[in-house]
Formats: sequence, structure tokens, C-alpha cells
Amino acid sequence: MLRLPTVPALRRCVDRWAVSPRALDVVTALSAFGLMVLDVPGLARADNSLTGVTATLVLAAGAATLVLRRRLPWVPYLVALGLMGWLHELTMIQFALYSIGRFRGRRAAVAATVLYIGVALALFQTPGWPARHGDTLSDFLSIVVPIGVLAAGVGIAAYRQDLVRALEVQRREAAARQAVQEERISVGRDVHDLVGRELTVLAVRAEVLAVRARGEARQKDFEELADTARRAHLMLNETIVRRADRDAATPGLEGLAALAEESERMGSPVDLTVAEKAGALSPLRQAAVHRVVQECLTNTAKHAPGLPVTVTITVEGPDLRIEVRNPLPKTPPDPAPVSTGTGLFSMEERVTSMGGTLKARAEDGGYVVTALLPTGLDR
Repeated sequence: MLRLPTVPALRRCVDRWAVSPRALDVVTALSAFGLMVLDVPGLARADNSLTGVTATLVLAAGAATLVLRRRLPWVPYLVALGLMGWLHELTMIQFALYSIGRFRGRRAAVAATVLYIGVALALFQTPGWPARHGDTLSDFLSIVVPIGVLAAGVGIAAYRQDLVRALEVQRREAAARQAVQEERISVGRDVHDLVGRELTVLAVRAEVLAVRARGEARQKDFEELADTARRAHLMLNETIVRRADRDAATPGLEGLAALAEESERMGSPVDLTVAEKAGALSPLRQAAVHRVVQECLTNTAKHAPGLPVTVTITVEGPDLRIEVRNPLPKTPPDPAPVSTGTGLFSMEERVTSMGGTLKARAEDGGYVVTALLPTGLDR
């Protein structure tokens, strides 16, 4: 049995289609047809032998080619030249020249405009072609040239704007990728500093036990354990950090108070609540908590200066919950904050690298960042 889409699903489909490029092309074709239909009475009466119905059908077919203006903009352009020569219709050529400038750039638009003016001039010199557009050549060109130049110029401007927007999107994507990469490097450094220390302690302890077990059967086992720990530490150095001047490891929960004090000095008081169970987290997870809170407080200072911030860190079953909330300012800060827009990507990369999730959203007149990550603690 055929199931019809529900009203919400149909509405979503319509909304998606309405903002699609294909919908804009259809609207453009309908607009061109609507303008050309205004000339139908004149076409049927004086310009040619077409009737009102046939003239409408011809103009509709010509306008329909504008649906191809993105992939094949030269098709509606050639059709427009044909309509200009046959029906003396100048409306279609404006849409066609704009489309060439918009989707093919400056060179194509200039070439199309020059060709359009040349064809119009040749038609003007053709016996029998009506001179109602102007009794002299200068009068005729005063109509033809501005139409072509203006339409092509607007198309070129739109094309340049599209390029600017595309470059801006690429810049933001590149900045986001760089932020993610830098956060991965930071995580790697933290892993090196924290795990490397534990491997060093393991190697030293194994060596001490080997000395104590000298002469016993277990001495060789302890020596092998110490060698394994040293090799693991060496591999960690070679894999994660290859620089001699590494940054210090990110602080843990003990550094949150300093972040709150720094935020208060900048004018944003912080209400900090940290559950006691959170103190049992591993150093790597504590570093992730510190990183998320630090980025949230920095964003608050940029976008909501002077407003209070609530930071709550709780343990909910197997998960650690980090929630940072601040009210939204009534007016945007002046001057506008300097921001690369990559802090959220960095926080998300830090949290997801540990199997967690991060959400940032506006809620109840405020802005809320919520991060969940596994505690790694035994229940």
C-alpha cells in the first residue's frame, strides 16, 4: 500500500526545495516569462503572425531554458538572441547575460555582451526589422548597450561575491581543521607528559624490584619488565612528540580556581562547583575538563563581557558532566570581539577524543555548553 508523506515531512521537503538552487532557477524562469507575457498583445497584433496563445507558448519555452542557466548558461543566451531576432524581445537577453556573468565570470560575460551588441546591430541593419526601438542607430544603441552592460555587470558582481563567499567558507574550514589539528597535538603532548611519567615510574620500580630479587628466579622477569617500560616510553616519545621544547601539560582540576579568578578580574564573576568524585579522574581527563572550562570562559569574556558565568562539574553514573552557562547580552559587545571561531572545534575534538560528546546552544536567554565524557572510574 502506497503511504503518502505526512504533513511535517512534506513541509520539510518543501522547505529544502525552496532554498535549493533549482528553486531559484525556476523562480528566475517564471519571472522572465511574467515580464515577457506583458508583450504578448503587441506580438500577436503587430510584430508577427503569432496569435496570443502561440506567442505565449513560444515565450514560455524560451523562459524555460533559464532552468539550465547554471550548467549551460549559453543555451538560454542563444535562445534569447533568437527571440530578439524573431520577436524583437529584449527581456530574455537580460536574464541570459546576467546568468553568464554570474556563473561563468567576467571574460564570458564581456564576450557575450559584445556578441549581443553585434547581433543587435546586424539586426538593426536588416531590412524589415522594426526600428521602433529607435529611429536612428544612436537611439537604438542607447537602449541595447545599457541593457547588455548592466545585466552582465550585475552578473559579474554576483559572481565575484560568490567567489568571496566560497573563499570565506574555505578559510573557516581551514581554520577549523587547523584548530582540530592543534588540539590533537595538545592532547598528544598531554598523553606524553602524563603517561610518560607513569612509564618512567614503572621502569624505576621494576629495576628496584630486580635489584631486590637478585639471585632469585624473578630477577629476570623484573629486568624484562623494566626494559619493556623503557621501550614503551621511547616509542611514546618518537610517536607523539618529536620536539625538544614541548609545552607544559595542561593543568587539571586544581587549575580551575585560577581560571575563575582570572575571569573575575576581567569582569565576569564565576560560580564554580566541582563534585568531589571528579578529583578521582585521571590526569588526562582532568586536562580535558580544564581545557573545556578555559575555552568557555574565554568565549564568555569575548561575547558576553561583564556577565556572570556558572560552571558546574558533576559525576552522573559513568559520565562526567561539564556545564558552563552564561546569560546572553542584550546588545552585542562594542567593539566586536576578535575571534577565529575555532574554539568550539578545539573543545569538541578534545572531548570526542576521549569518547565524549559536546553541545553548545542558546537556551532560555542564555548560552550553554554541555560536555559529557566517560569518567573511567570503577563503579
